[in-house]
Amino acid sequence: MAMEAYEIESMIKEALPDAQVRIEDLRGDGDHYAAIVVSESFRGKTRVIQHQMVYSALKGKMGGELHALALQTSAPE
Repeated sequence: MAMEAYEIESMIKEALPDAQVRIEDLRGDGDHYAAIVVSESFRGKTRVIQHQMVYSALKGKMGGELHALALQTSAPE
């Protein structure tokens, strides 16, 4: 079962309430998305930790309902 972009955005914002999130469906199939996530909670953390925080927010849906998610993460400038 595929996920909708709004579901991904909602889950990320639930875990990172201050996050600015932009989701793009790369193929129109609900399985391949790109996400840009900007959150103050990323400040001082490595890119790997930032991505782990986003994957954690998705509560195990990566690899199942959500096949691929290309991530760009950063703290606000």
